[in-house]
Amino acid sequence: MKKVKSFILALTVLVLPCSVLAQEQTRITTTETAGTISELGQDTIVVQSESSSSPLRYSSTKSTTYIDETGAPVSVETVKSGLPVTVYYTREGDRMVADKVVVRKTTTTTGSPMIQEKRTRTTTTTETK
Repeated sequence: MKKVKSFILALTVLVLPCSVLAQEQTRITTTETAGTISELGQDTIVVQSESSSSPLRYSSTKSTTYIDETGAPVSVETVKSGLPVTVYYTREGDRMVADKVVVRKTTTTTGSPMIQEKRTRTTTTTETK
């Protein structure tokens, strides 16, 4: 019985590092940016960010969703230049691909500056080879 326990312990010590090395990690980072749409094309969204002097260009795909602040779907045909939005995107190489576009209500300001909040969510997935 003692030999069996020793064998199992030795096997565990040998196999555990191998299984850790066989796992591959992929990082997917989703970032959001708030701003105003300055241009909207079939596969491009250009947003003038409140924090950047130059506009940001995002690629849109068939899986890009457009919603309002309550989470209700918004028709792409109603989205136009001048609307305030928050774009959730992921980086694919040098491209920023829009995953979700939240169309915010148009608000009028009384001279007070708008505050922008930027959040980043990182998801790590582990795949076994």
